[in-house]
Amino acid sequence: MSIIKEFREFAMRGNVIDLAVGVVIGGAFGAIVKSLVDDVIMPPIGMLIGNVDFANLFFVLKEGAKAAAPYASVAAAKEAGAITLNIGLFINALVSFTIVAFAIFMLVKVINRLKREEKADAPAEVTSKECRYCLSSIPLKASRCPCCTSQLD
Repeated sequence: MSIIKEFREFAMRGNVIDLAVGVVIGGAFGAIVKSLVDDVIMPPIGMLIGNVDFANLFFVLKEGAKAAAPYASVAAAKEAGAITLNIGLFINALVSFTIVAFAIFMLVKVINRLKREEKADAPAEVTSKECRYCLSSIPLKASRCPCCTSQLD
């Protein structure tokens, strides 16, 4: 019974729940970015390049046993058992990664700026004082100066 109790305590910690929420939101964000790349960004780029569909930009390395080349799409090539080099899918993944990496960079940049502002607003904690005889820096709780050995109040 103690294992169940330990697991419940572990699962209910704030960090674990925050991580779970982050993973779910990250997965949803990844799906949105994939759709943005596949459905919004790459079609106009493909049209400008000459009606290239990046999702179906591939090279056949070895023809399939079920059907011979040419194949109309990556799905048709896979269905035929062909071995393909899927350049278009890689380009789509690369653009998706770049967008996600930039979004994370911007988020971290904002968080770091907020942390810097928070630290600037908080006064620094005093941990030392000056010896009135030799003016060296000494800990607050010191009763004698380590430099000049004067007795302090």
